[in-house]
Amino acid sequence: MAVAAPPGGRMRRLLGRDPIGYAFVAPYAIFLVALFGYPLALSVYISFFDFFFAAPGAQVARPFVGLDNFAEILGDPVFQRAILNVAEFIVINVPLTVVLSLVLAAALNARLPFRVFFRTSYYIPYVTASVAVIGVWLWFFSRGGLLNDTLGPLAPDPSWLVNEFWAMPIIALVVTWKQLGFYVLLYLAALQNIPKELYEAAEVDGAGPIRRFMAITVPGVRPATTLVVILATIIGANLFTEPYLLTGGGGPNGASMSPVLLMYREGIEQGHAGYAAAMGVILAFAVMTISAINRFVLERE
Repeated sequence: MAVAAPPGGRMRRLLGRDPIGYAFVAPYAIFLVALFGYPLALSVYISFFDFFFAAPGAQVARPFVGLDNFAEILGDPVFQRAILNVAEFIVINVPLTVVLSLVLAAALNARLPFRVFFRTSYYIPYVTASVAVIGVWLWFFSRGGLLNDTLGPLAPDPSWLVNEFWAMPIIALVVTWKQLGFYVLLYLAALQNIPKELYEAAEVDGAGPIRRFMAITVPGVRPATTLVVILATIIGANLFTEPYLLTGGGGPNGASMSPVLLMYREGIEQGHAGYAAAMGVILAFAVMTISAINRFVLERE
């Protein structure tokens, strides 16, 4: 004989034991939908139209064009160059970020004099506005700046930020310097979870500092490394401020143009919102795919 379910039993199974938790989560979920979900859905919608920003009240035709925006973007040599520039940036920035932040975090995790001072010093660039420090980097890499004065005849001509070969590597170095403090903190948190007994046992067995670092530290912070790689990749794909300020908007000759900078030029400056939205959809899909591959590979290793 079947037993009738108690009143509200189906709803309880659907919501779980503590449905009150949904009430606490709801404000943040609404915030995410309003701030991220709606703009993303609107961008996908706009990308299928020849959408053009016009003055308020102006009657502008916005015909449906299907996949034409995507086809035009994929065949656009400027967009292709921007993708290659970002790929170059990521190849330089991500390995530098992982290696430097892990080495610095391991050093700061040891018993060093002025340890708190160094931890704070590495974090200051991260919380400093890019606009506030760009002037220093412009002076440092300018034709008559400190670096060229130091190198003398060895300095490149044309100078660093107006040189097609050096523009993107310099931007990658600047971004690495600025973001390093945040990743150092991530690794410091991960290092706290590695049992000290492992290091003591390895030292008793005769393992040197390098051997202990490679055999204990690197595997012990692998989840943090996965997070660092994914975050650095996402930041690289959304590169905008540094090339916009350092090279005057993607110069020289598009050598530092990024997809987000191109989206800004097409969508904001020229008003081609449909074209820029399609570019953003392609970029978002590419970033999610690369992040998923990075996570799969790193966690599998």
